[in-house]
Amino acid sequence: MAAGSRRARVGRHSVTEPEWLTRGDHHGWRGWLISLIVGVVVGILLAPSAITGVFIGIAFTSTALGTLIPVLRDEGDLHSPFGRAVTATGAAGEFGPLLAISIFLGGRSPLAGMLVVAVFAIIAGVAIWLASRSSLPVFNRMMTLTLHTSGQFAIRTVIFLLAGLSVLSIVLGLDMLLGAFAAGVLSRVLLAGSAPADREMVEAKLEAVGFGFLVPVFFIMTGVTFDLNALIAAPRLIGLLGFAVVLLLIIRGIPALLAVPQGSTAADRAAMLLFGATGLPIIVAVTGIGVERGELDAGLAAALVGAGMLSVLIFPALALALRRRSQGGELLADPDDVPIQG
Repeated sequence: MAAGSRRARVGRHSVTEPEWLTRGDHHGWRGWLISLIVGVVVGILLAPSAITGVFIGIAFTSTALGTLIPVLRDEGDLHSPFGRAVTATGAAGEFGPLLAISIFLGGRSPLAGMLVVAVFAIIAGVAIWLASRSSLPVFNRMMTLTLHTSGQFAIRTVIFLLAGLSVLSIVLGLDMLLGAFAAGVLSRVLLAGSAPADREMVEAKLEAVGFGFLVPVFFIMTGVTFDLNALIAAPRLIGLLGFAVVLLLIIRGIPALLAVPQGSTAADRAAMLLFGATGLPIIVAVTGIGVERGELDAGLAAALVGAGMLSVLIFPALALALRRRSQGGELLADPDDVPIQG
């Protein structure tokens, strides 16, 4: 659900024209594909079985875009060339693993998985196309009339879409995050025809729900379900956790450098590496599936999740420090991120 709410706004960019499609060089997706190949190869080499290696490899390809967007926006760096490069990398690092999970880890053959994903994509695509072709005056009017009342028509509509597409993805045997992602895209299309001030207000409220409630709940649940006993039961797993942090930097961070804007400083490149290697939600999802199916040992899963936790705690802070140094000490506030009153 948090994934769906944060998809409603990625800076000023319409989600119907995502950063990873509008960039001519497609470096965000190229970097992710490199991460996938390297991650799966490394996973198979390190794991006791090939399927376990696939789980590990996919876990190492994620980037926590939902964590990075508020960090970049608060620093006034979201709409800069660097911020857009991070957005492109993060978008590929979230959507790509979701596709990989649905195709390879869905409990069916890869061909059957691709067919199911295609069915879901057709249904979601038709809904998005119909929404983009309609002016929706009734929707816009209802949104305006209830924007400052308890009705909150737009917010309830977005939550309905989020629930509906998430349920559809579950019925089809896909990861529910894929449905949440599609719901965010559809929500952005619906909001595109409304007045700019109304749209910004709705987006601000969705961000309040997502970042103020749903994302913290996710982190709380991750901590509650974290198998600390399995991790500390074997000292080697502590070392494995540290090794996994290094692998995140190598497998996901280094390929993310493909998206660095031309003319970037060494500090910017290091910051991109750290931002790209920041990942937790997908790691939690992949390891959860692996443990449930008996393909991943609980201790190994805990080590991977622990590495993801450390990446979220440490990497963004280090990356911001590097960006500030690159920009002469302090980033300028972004005029597009002024809080909305009302």
